[in-house]
Amino acid sequence: QVQLVESGGGLVQAGGSLRLSCSASGRTFSSYAMGWFRQAPGKERDIVAAITLRGDKTYYADSVKGRFTISRDNAKNMVYLQMNSLKLEDTAVYYCAAAPIGWEITVASTRYPYWGQGIQVTVSS
Repeated sequence: QVQLVESGGGLVQAGGSLRLSCSASGRTFSSYAMGWFRQAPGKERDIVAAITLRGDKTYYADSVKGRFTISRDNAKNMVYLQMNSLKLEDTAVYYCAAAPIGWEITVASTRYPYWGQGIQVTVSS
């Protein structure tokens, strides 16, 4: 099992940058694929980015390609989401999630049994 805690959210102007961090407890962090999801008010929770357990493959939603970067540091039990050129539509609660799926990468939220509490990101004009 793994516990996840997000940090780094907040208020930023459009065009600015933020880096979200997700700290994971437990000695088996390197066994989990990781994902970042987001949920805006009145909308479903959607995948933003995902990364394999070794960090050798990544996935990005079309809406964030070229602007966001997911990375992980297994030695520190951390996963990051660097967000650049932020837009108003990036405003949402962002969640870190872990999936015990071996070498795969997945965008399906149902395959992630472990979730952080979420952190607010607000982009203003």
